[in-house]
Amino acid sequence: MIDLKLKCPLLFAVGFIGTMLPANGQEEEQPNILFCMADDWGWPHAGAYGDEVVNTPHFNQIAEDGVLFQHAYISSPSCSPSRNAILTGQQFYRLGQGANLHSTLDTKYSNFMMLLREAGYTIGHHRKSWGPGNYEAGGYDEHPCGPSVEFSKFMEERDKDQPFCFWLGTSDPHRPYPDGYGDVPYEDVHVPEFFPDVDSVRKDIASYYFEVQRWDQRVGDAIEALKKEGELDNTIIAMTGDHGWPFPRGKGNLYDYGARVPLAIQWVDEVEGDREVTDFVSLSDLAPTFLEAAGVNIPVQMTGNSLVPVLKSGESGRVDHQRNFVVTGRERHTPAQENPSIVGYPSRAIRTDGWLYILNLRAQRWPAGVPDNATHPMDHFADCDDGPTKFVIMNHRNDEGFQKYYEWSFARRPTQELYDVKNDPNQLHNLAGDNDYHKVLTSMRNKLINYLKKTEDPRFTDVVARFDEYPYRTGYLDMEELQDMREEQSQNKRTTPPFR
Repeated sequence: MIDLKLKCPLLFAVGFIGTMLPANGQEEEQPNILFCMADDWGWPHAGAYGDEVVNTPHFNQIAEDGVLFQHAYISSPSCSPSRNAILTGQQFYRLGQGANLHSTLDTKYSNFMMLLREAGYTIGHHRKSWGPGNYEAGGYDEHPCGPSVEFSKFMEERDKDQPFCFWLGTSDPHRPYPDGYGDVPYEDVHVPEFFPDVDSVRKDIASYYFEVQRWDQRVGDAIEALKKEGELDNTIIAMTGDHGWPFPRGKGNLYDYGARVPLAIQWVDEVEGDREVTDFVSLSDLAPTFLEAAGVNIPVQMTGNSLVPVLKSGESGRVDHQRNFVVTGRERHTPAQENPSIVGYPSRAIRTDGWLYILNLRAQRWPAGVPDNATHPMDHFADCDDGPTKFVIMNHRNDEGFQKYYEWSFARRPTQELYDVKNDPNQLHNLAGDNDYHKVLTSMRNKLINYLKKTEDPRFTDVVARFDEYPYRTGYLDMEELQDMREEQSQNKRTTPPFR
């Protein structure tokens, strides 16, 4: 995602001819695409990343047969904007209403699933793919990922003469966790430094692992269906999650546990396997990757960049040295601020090998939502999903030794955060106010802002940023009340800090 050069149509036309018509003049077979995305599955919770408790044999096998990405990040750590960014190949903040949770996706933004269908692909999806939101509000008269069908049925009924692209989704490992943790040994799970190491937290993590394992098995079933049809070797299989795990400091946050995700891609016919790549990649790179692999023109509006050169390089480690940073951000996750309000917690971040810099644009707001009286019915810290770990930290915030967990998870944060990720991998010790790191902070800040301006983030251009005004498209907010909020906010939003 680092190379921001526009995709030139003329150059692409030459590349397209080269891709589809090899030296012998025979048209190459277009690959099938199986895109597997879990809901709330974050890094590093897979065996391939060294987790010795969670059992993910099928993800591990994809990594062994293909490429394991060590530095994969989402565009935004919230379901709707993350998935919108993946579909469109664009940073979330370029997508209008689509930058928020429970939103929509305007048809004016190119969608790789629909582009592939126009190019002759059969498309479909199962369970959670796009969303949540109202796609009709964006001008769609059908689901943005095509028909909903079980993958085995899709494979049986598809036109065998056409390539296919299928989005295999799931609600795992999203909360709640009614099935418990099965045979996951909760005593052995890794408890991050920012959580108290108590049984209720360990069992909560084990319940999450249980659903990760169930998800991994579903992908295994899909791979078996590919083998049965003889389609495995010519199918690109990409397996990942839409953002970090649903725990405090995870989902909805720009730290690694919220913004970093597992990613493995195999393509047996074309890609040498058993490789680990350390290039920084965004999941917004997937749309141009799938399009290039299929020989379909990549829209110039896409800010993501194809991973096909990395995949086909045969190299490990840092393959493309321009891929040395990634930018993430967020707007409104839930309406978690003071009632009545539908504003979000706008933030942007840049991650490199050595540093994480976060710019919180409205630091006076609460990063996980207000402690009480939120617009969202969850009320307490509504930007963090309810669960045992959240409740332990909330309920014991005043107990000796527990205050630090509350501060890390729920307290207000400063405008700028800077972390030395090599010495502080959990990103707990903010160096932004330390004069010894002023040059690093200034460099990271400038690099982030230059990228945001270049990619036309409304918060950093002359365009009015309306993220806090867009509807929250779900049933529990009265739309008439919502409109009143929007009008009030529109009247008051002129008193804004330097970053809009």
